[in-house]
Amino acid sequence: MGGGKGKLASSPVIAAISLIGVVYYITVFVFVDDLLGLSTSPGRLNACIFSWLAFMCLFSFFVAVLTDPGSVPPSFAPETEDPLKFGEPLKYCDKCSTYKPPRAHHCRVCRRCVLKMDHHCAWISNCVGYANYKAFILCVFHAAMASIYSMVVFFINTLEEHHNFEGVYNKIFYVLFGSLVSLLSLALSTLLGWHIYLLTHNITTIEYRIAVRAMWLAKKSGQKHHHRFDLGVYKNLSMILGPNVLKWLWPTATGHLRDGTQFAISKADDRPPVSPNS
Repeated sequence: MGGGKGKLASSPVIAAISLIGVVYYITVFVFVDDLLGLSTSPGRLNACIFSWLAFMCLFSFFVAVLTDPGSVPPSFAPETEDPLKFGEPLKYCDKCSTYKPPRAHHCRVCRRCVLKMDHHCAWISNCVGYANYKAFILCVFHAAMASIYSMVVFFINTLEEHHNFEGVYNKIFYVLFGSLVSLLSLALSTLLGWHIYLLTHNITTIEYRIAVRAMWLAKKSGQKHHHRFDLGVYKNLSMILGPNVLKWLWPTATGHLRDGTQFAISKADDRPPVSPNS
């Protein structure tokens, strides 16, 4: 991790952290307290569960922000004796004036090539790439779970009979917070579902966009398009989350990652296999 002070001071990052703080405070100290009471066992249990979700979301968020997504190694160069050593002909980046490994793309915002780039995320002021994709996924996962949890607590509390909703400010507060957690739940759940699809197929957002035409042509001709890096659900998950299932939900457990320049290719691909990256 390095050069993170500037990223942490960016407006989107501060806004995201503030939003997490606001939702956490209102959920625990307003709605959980009002519904169950923080002095009771059920209240403390729900507060602890939500606190853990919020902590993991925030922790994963910081890891995603502060971790370099992956730069092309200075020693990386095309193999003259074996041009398909990396599984496909290497592409030359005119902006960086160097060859880039398979699955690497040039980010116009970061102004450099990023290994296995998925997309540039403004909310973390960083690219989502080879080295921080796990942290990003876990951040979205815990954020979605926390938002849904908050929404459920909110609506259960709202449906309680003792509420009379007297006062304009009280009504505005309920409408605003209810709308906020509902929109967050919908947006984050959709984003999580999308990235679970990408994760289980070992494909990035950029690769999916590129493959859309290939998918359409394959479907039109009665064939099934197969992503060349798709090794099966479990292997795909292990390549991103790690070989130890017990560490899948810990964002800094990334010892399985290598240099991000070589990737295993599916046996369904008729080209020579490449050394796996895990």
